[in-house]
Amino acid sequence: MALNIVIMAAGKGTRMKSARPKVLHRLGGSSLLQHVLNTCVTLHAARTVVITGHGADEVEASARGVGLSFVRQVPQLGTGHAIQQAVPALDERAATTLILNGDVPLIRAATASALAQACGGEQLALLTVELPDASGYGRILRDAAGAVRGIVEHKDASAAQRQIREIYTGMMAAPTAALKRWVTALKNDNAQREYYLTDIVAMAVAEGVPVVATQPDNDTEVLGVNSPVQLADLERRLQRSIADTLMEAGVRLADPARLDVRGELRCGSEVEIDVNCVFEGQVVLGDGVSIGANCVIRDAQIAAGALIQPFCHIEGAKVGPQAIVGPFARLRPGAELGEEVHIGNFVEVKNATLAAGAKANHLAYLGDATVGERVNYGAGSITANYDGANKHRTVIGADVHIGSNCVLVAPVSIGDGATVGGGSTVSQDVPAGKLVVARARQAVIEGWQRPRKTKKG
Repeated sequence: MALNIVIMAAGKGTRMKSARPKVLHRLGGSSLLQHVLNTCVTLHAARTVVITGHGADEVEASARGVGLSFVRQVPQLGTGHAIQQAVPALDERAATTLILNGDVPLIRAATASALAQACGGEQLALLTVELPDASGYGRILRDAAGAVRGIVEHKDASAAQRQIREIYTGMMAAPTAALKRWVTALKNDNAQREYYLTDIVAMAVAEGVPVVATQPDNDTEVLGVNSPVQLADLERRLQRSIADTLMEAGVRLADPARLDVRGELRCGSEVEIDVNCVFEGQVVLGDGVSIGANCVIRDAQIAAGALIQPFCHIEGAKVGPQAIVGPFARLRPGAELGEEVHIGNFVEVKNATLAAGAKANHLAYLGDATVGERVNYGAGSITANYDGANKHRTVIGADVHIGSNCVLVAPVSIGDGATVGGGSTVSQDVPAGKLVVARARQAVIEGWQRPRKTKKG
């Protein structure tokens, strides 16, 4: 069945108390609007039209999707007025037009698809739900037989109508040809002097077009975001849903209430994740991986059996099997750790590869480096990779021992099996198997006294 999708994303979101357009506030690492667009991809619409208004340039620049088109609603004169702007952009060959909201981010594809199928190009289908507190929502009006006869907005509802718990979610599917006709006939004779899309329900009833209602599996799917409080509530609902899915797949979470996934997290078997961990972008955890408390991991691959100890920051890195990282370590983009590599506390690795068995256990920096197998990299040692204009690479061969507090001034190579004495500043290549010491000879200065503080009179 050919389908149009229209996403309403023109609102300012005054109650968000933010200069940012409402649909660009983030939930689970993506904008509210992008969540809806991601859902639309699976529906394979003939045309997807996004209605923008407040912050239109910013909203349109942020939207990612294939075949998107945009129309602008300026000024914003209600939901019906918004659809009036979209009508010229609809594909007339699509019998059904599905209308979604850019600030209702967690609508599932199955729910949206069922709504479109209920329309079938012939009926007006509304997505409704019953809420314990329906304040602010349009109420569904039914006749004695239970048939939908109309929708009344909260501001226009009588006291009796405000007791109705079944509400209109703001999403519907309508026959495309009829929708065009109905929105053209909308009037703004209401309390807000706006054009309400909900008024087309009465038009459909008057024409004898059946009006049907479908419901989502739960109310989380249809909750909109109008304030920071609502955004925070929806964030926790989303994160709990993600946590439940992970646990059902076998992941051990120390506390599902203290997990944040802001992207996609894929886990193998026997994965353990402690509290307050944040996963951003695309993260893959292999079988038997253990993540300690308070870690932030972004766009990373962590292989089977690796242990990430507490308070590590990992971004754009690959961690090999059985590696140990942390606590308090930082892996920056381009870091690649081989099998059984150890990166200890307060060690930073950037754009560097460490081969199997290499160790940098504490207080060190490895940037723009290639490190061979079984290297022992001492505490306080660094690769001086930047000359003030360009970055240069350090190459450390297999079985090298770098003493504590060394500076390797790139570009420089340390041959296999070489040893660099503690406190050395190495600026020339070191042959394989040799000991290099590059520091001033220790001297004792006789008769020297430490300066004393002068007392003020």
